[in-house]
Amino acid sequence: MQGLSLSSLRKHRALIPLFACVGIGCVGCAFYVARLAIRNPEVAWNKKGDQEPWQEYQDKQYKFYSPNVDYKKLEAPPKY
Repeated sequence: MQGLSLSSLRKHRALIPLFACVGIGCVGCAFYVARLAIRNPEVAWNKKGDQEPWQEYQDKQYKFYSPNVDYKKLEAPPKY
């Protein structure tokens, strides 16, 4: 296919922004999925350690962006 090798990409310069945008989108998607897998309190990777790791996040903001909630003003959740 034309535009997939460097020599043909030099001939079709209009494809360079397309490859750049798709590449940035793929990297952003991979970053966000990795962040969800690592930082989300519903995901527990260590089964032998702390059995309730989500309690660490009860007064912290773990969402990437939350315009409606101020986590510093929330009242303490109940302890079960």
